[in-house]
Formats: sequence, C-alpha cells, structure tokens
Amino acid sequence: MSASAAARWASALGEWAIPEEILAQAPAPPWVLPPALFRVGHESPDDPGRPSLEMARLALGDGGTVLDVGCGGGAASLPLAPPATSIVGFDQEPAMLSQFAGAFRRRGIPHRTVEGSWPPGAGAVEPADVVVCNHVVYNVAEIEPFILELSAKARRRVVVELTATHPTAPFNFLWQRFWGLDRPIEPTSSLFLEVLSELGLELEAQAFERPPAPHAISKEEYTAFVRQRLCLNQDRDHEVQAALEGQWPLGVGQLVAVSWSPAAS
Repeated sequence: MSASAAARWASALGEWAIPEEILAQAPAPPWVLPPALFRVGHESPDDPGRPSLEMARLALGDGGTVLDVGCGGGAASLPLAPPATSIVGFDQEPAMLSQFAGAFRRRGIPHRTVEGSWPPGAGAVEPADVVVCNHVVYNVAEIEPFILELSAKARRRVVVELTATHPTAPFNFLWQRFWGLDRPIEPTSSLFLEVLSELGLELEAQAFERPPAPHAISKEEYTAFVRQRLCLNQDRDHEVQAALEGQWPLGVGQLVAVSWSPAAS
C-alpha cells in the first residue's frame, strides 16, 4: 500500500532539514525571519491579483469575522477589512504580532492578537466566519491536524495561500555554491492538494502569479538574512552579495490559492 499524501508530505519536508555538520558551524539560528519581510504596505482592497483575497471576500459577503493563522504582518487579512468587521491575528512570533497590531491600529480596524503555535494553541481563539492562512503550511510536517483545526475554527470558509514549490527552493543554488549541498524539490502545492482531497474536502484551487513587490528591506539587511539562512559567518557577506548578483529578494513567483468549506470536513 502506498503512503498517504500526508505521510509523503511529512517525509518530503524532513528532507529539507539542514545537515547537522552544517548546523554545528552556524553562528546563529538559520530559520529566523526578518519581520520587515512581512511588513504590509498599502495593498488595495480591490487587488485583482490575489485570488485568496477574493475567495475570503466572497465567503464574508456583507461582513463577518476573520481569524488569520500565522498572520505575520497581516497581508492575508488586512485587505479584508471591510467587509470583515473584526480580525484576530494568531502567530508564534511576538515581533510579527506587534507588526500586525501596528498595521491594524494605524487603519483603525478592530483586531486582537494571540501568541501561540497551531494547532496546540488553537483553544485560545474563538471560531471565526473565515479562517485565512498564508504561507505557513510548508513549515508544518504534521499537516493533517493542522488542516483539521483550521476547519474546526471556520464557520463559513478556510482560505490558504501557498507557493507552488517550497518557498526556500530559490535558495537551492546558494546551498550548492557554498556547501556543495543538493536540496530537495518536494513537497509542492500539488501534494498539499492531495492531502486535502484525502481528507474529503471539496476544495477550490486557483494558481496565480505573484507580481514583483518593492523591496521591504535594504540589500544589506537581506544579505545578512541570506547569510544567516546559509549558516555562514558575517565575514562572508560580500560572497553572498556576489552570488545573488543583484537578484533579490529570492522568491517563488507561482502561487496557489485554496479554499474549502468546513462543512465538507
């Protein structure tokens, strides 16, 4: 019998682990993300390039509440108000929650923040009409309970946005250059859709292209982020900049928006 999609998802994510011999040389934890990369700009509520926003707005109709899981700076939920009447941001990083709260406060949007990891901390939040979750699932090995808890907290709809391939895949050439390390390709959004299907969810999915965005941080800050991600010392910054050849930030341009009704779970 072939392994389930969820088991293959977990196994594929396990292949992304950084080898211990490289981690042992890392001067700082490699997986820390600069909050500036998640700063929300002036997204238009009518942006036609984000199917995930349209899916959420359709479910909200004339109004409703939103729970943003792994909220970061609020890019998944800030453009939803209105019609959203209140929004809860859930994240495990205090710096992200602070950025989220600041963005909502500046716009006078009712909001609340909750610190925790999902799904263990899900009991700290009430159900919402719509649950959104952008660019989180590739960090989750045990994907089934994560998905099921998203469904459990949604009264109308769950909307997830993810990259078509692993979000750090664009760094693969750098791992090869600095460490001679071949990185994986899987999992992809196709496997995520298989997981949802095996859970019996009647889903809607739409692929789309991410438009180029203005740089959220300086070249020096981004270089430091990449160097830390690669487990390199600070004196390698000039080599990292040379390797990037002015192409930054690195990212996956192809995205997928997925939504489903919790009633189908």
